[in-house]
Amino acid sequence: MLAPSVPQSRLQRWLARAPLAGLLSIRYMLLRGWTAGGGLIAGLVQTFVFARVLDPESFSLFILVGALGVSMWLFDLGLSKILFVRMREKFLAGEDTLAIGAQANAVAVFYAVLIAAASIVCAFLFSLRPSVSALQAAELGLFFFFSAFNLTWFVFRNVSVAVDQYIYFETLESARRFGHIGLMLALLTGLPFAAFIILINVGWIVLIAMAASRLAARQALTMQLRGIGGKLRSFFRDNRAAALRTGMHAAGEVYLHGILYLAVPIAFGLGAPTIVVDTALKVFLGTLNLFTAACDLLVPRQTAAYAARDRHTLVRTTLVAAALCALPGLAIAGLLVVDAEGVFALLLGSSAVMPATVTPVLLVLLAAGVIKTAPAFLLQYTGYFKEIARLSVTNVILMTAGIGAGLVFKLDMIGLLAVYAGVFVVAGLLYLGAALRGPIRAAH
Repeated sequence: MLAPSVPQSRLQRWLARAPLAGLLSIRYMLLRGWTAGGGLIAGLVQTFVFARVLDPESFSLFILVGALGVSMWLFDLGLSKILFVRMREKFLAGEDTLAIGAQANAVAVFYAVLIAAASIVCAFLFSLRPSVSALQAAELGLFFFFSAFNLTWFVFRNVSVAVDQYIYFETLESARRFGHIGLMLALLTGLPFAAFIILINVGWIVLIAMAASRLAARQALTMQLRGIGGKLRSFFRDNRAAALRTGMHAAGEVYLHGILYLAVPIAFGLGAPTIVVDTALKVFLGTLNLFTAACDLLVPRQTAAYAARDRHTLVRTTLVAAALCALPGLAIAGLLVVDAEGVFALLLGSSAVMPATVTPVLLVLLAAGVIKTAPAFLLQYTGYFKEIARLSVTNVILMTAGIGAGLVFKLDMIGLLAVYAGVFVVAGLLYLGAALRGPIRAAH
């Protein structure tokens, strides 16, 4: 956890220059709001474009590959959160962060190598299918790489926030969002799909080079390949227990977010059922990205308040984070209430028809996301790894039991989505209780 006491001169200087009544930066709010909103827009644009440039079977394959790529978060083991907590503690104390930066570099390189290897395996496995050409197998492998590389990028995001370089990071992320959306729309004007796949991955390379250079100059990263293995070993040696706990939490989150991508194809097959569920989850998970952005805005202030044991400010910032989560949640909910049929018809075209009963389930999911996100962030970024590990195990058990029962009793897609939403409501309440018992009580 963050140190209970940090040299007050550093904290006082930091708190004194924090804008908006000491809570958050307006510039950061605007940038982070766009990058998170851009994530939601990118997901919806992808559905809109792929539904028009790919046949339904290919569309389904890219949906599954994208979901598998995102599931690479399973291998994060929450390591980026550990790096944040350790580096933030040293940064606020005015201590040297280079040793943690070297470990961050080792973790980022390890992730990049892991993703590249998994992409090659993905392309090879698809090439074994008679219906998949060598070109399409390569495209699927590269799309997997693009989807999974967020794993490495997440390390950069966390160490950037830890050393107060979040404005620069979000500027790069903003450019990435514009480029990705622009390239997807270019598919509608004739851009070859293979060129699209290559260009979105080139974008990753450019961004990583720019971010690494900036962070290395501030001792939050090192740009060395020698000694990577040793730095990884030292990181796991120093953080073995925390890595196990955050790993359980990360695996649980991936499982909770992705279980329907397994259950629906098994129960109903590919094609329209998978497309319908993917579109519903894109709305929910894309909105969760907006909630995440809202909570990101308060992380620097929350962690400083927790380190100073300023309970009043910690509670205040957490409530502001929850309120900011509610704003995009209400906006998306309002759009669905007004014209969900028109929105989904625009997105899916002739690929599938979204049942009207999906809308109330999505409204419950959005409410559950608002309840869960702010407490979850507070627990993670103040180092309550043991508590979030326990919560993840509990929620995985509940979700497995619920979806398993739904399959046994042959619920339809809407029934499975309703069970999924119910478990998320319970999870949100559990996280809220843990935050009240943990960091909020401790910051006295």
